[in-house]
Parts: sequence; structure tokens; C-alpha cells
Amino acid sequence: MKHIILVEDLDETRSWLEGVLNTAFDGAMVTAVSTVGKAMSALDSCTFDLAIIDLSLPDGSGIEILKKIQQTSLETVSVVATIFDDDKHLFSALRAGAQGYLLKDQPEEQLLVLFKGLEYGNVPFSPSVARRILRHISHQNNERVEVDVLTEREKEVLALIAKGINRNEVARLLGISPHTVGGYTKDIYRKLKINTRAEATIEALRLGLAAL
Repeated sequence: MKHIILVEDLDETRSWLEGVLNTAFDGAMVTAVSTVGKAMSALDSCTFDLAIIDLSLPDGSGIEILKKIQQTSLETVSVVATIFDDDKHLFSALRAGAQGYLLKDQPEEQLLVLFKGLEYGNVPFSPSVARRILRHISHQNNERVEVDVLTEREKEVLALIAKGINRNEVARLLGISPHTVGGYTKDIYRKLKINTRAEATIEALRLGLAAL
């Protein structure tokens, strides 16, 4: 995670999170902005490894930023950092492409652990958020597609996608081309009836291919 964009409107919180990110990712360059508009401009001019996004911003919602990243920069890992601990905000963010969801009121030490875990492919969810996701998974309809519909290679690709690993790295780890990874990903999405990486993560959790 060498190039990070941080989107947070409160000066004090933005400075605090920037410090946490600098501690978690030594040598990383953090671009800190305060609005949706500034975030969009930054995304137009640069590709980021990691995006940390607040949901409530002066000129709109962080959901807009998540959607743009989902459409234009699939290599960027998107993580929400917010005060909202409810299903509506959580699942709206996941549907828009968030690959992690962190609550800003948790201890700094815990945030550091979750951020550092990104370098090892861990999915960054605050504990209470993880419990919400697990409850959601446990209550899903039993008629949902099961893991047997996927080939062994597709299972491997899905497990890596769920860790937030980008296409090129998946290709390297599996000894195949990025184009082939793209083909597998398309087939996985079609079989599981999903559209985003966040949904892929939830499906991987539900199917036992990944863990929180």
C-alpha cells in the first residue's frame, strides 16, 4: 500500500487517520482530501492502492466515490471509515464496492492492526461490523447457489479476490495470466449472481472460502 487516498472532512479526524495510516504503512504517500469533488479529481489524476473513505461528506456521500472506484479502478482497495454502525450504511457501502468497513470510534491500536492486515490479504472489518455480516450470511435464503457450482480453480480465484488481492497478483500467485483471471472472475460473478468485489467477499465468507 504505497499510494493512499484518505477522504475525511473533519480536520482533526483527517489528521489522526493520516497519522495512523503513516504508522501502518511505512513510506506510503497519503493524499488527504475533504470532499467528494476533491476525491473525484484525485482519482482522475492518479491510481491509488488504497482508499479510506468517510460516508458523510459536505458535498455528497462517500458512496459516490466507492462507485467511481468500482467502475474505473478495480485495483484500488476501498475501505470505509465511518461513525455509522447500522445495516443500511454497511450494506449500501458493500454494494457500492467497499471491501472493508471500519468504525472510527474504535481504539487506534485496533485500527492499526486492521490496516496492517491488508498487507497480508486480511479483510478489514471492525468486530461489530463483522458480526453484522455473519448474521446476514446466516440468515440468507437456503436456496442460494452453493460452492459446488464453482470449479476448483474458480474457488481459488474467489478466495484470493475476497482477500482484496488485485488481478495481477492473483495471476502471479496462481501462475496464470491476468486475462485468464479476468475470465474466471467473470464466470464466478455470473454463477454466484453478483456484481461487485464486496459481494464476492461476502459469498466467499458464506461458502467457507474466506474468514473474517
